[in-house]
Amino acid sequence: MRCVIARFPFDLTKSGVLESMKGVTPEPVTGESVIIGRRHYPAKQVGQVVTRQDRRDFSTGEVLRAMTQLGFTCRTRPNAASAPPADPYGPASATLGAPLSA
Repeated sequence: MRCVIARFPFDLTKSGVLESMKGVTPEPVTGESVIIGRRHYPAKQVGQVVTRQDRRDFSTGEVLRAMTQLGFTCRTRPNAASAPPADPYGPASATLGAPLSA
């Protein structure tokens, strides 16, 4: 499949990507990732290995789009779970103490 990454055309195949990534140790995933085999690779690492370009030359979106078209499973950055709002009266109540019972 022909795809453009960093303004350069590449003819990528699923088997070619699998062969390129064989023996490559995945870096820790902190953002978007591509699942190749049973391993999760950061999208930028996959792009660097497959295109042999510097990671600054292409975007994560370009790699994710190409890998999705080839049939690989791509994961986007997980959204941070919003913490429940803190009770603004909790610390004050603890400081003042519990009400006296009569």
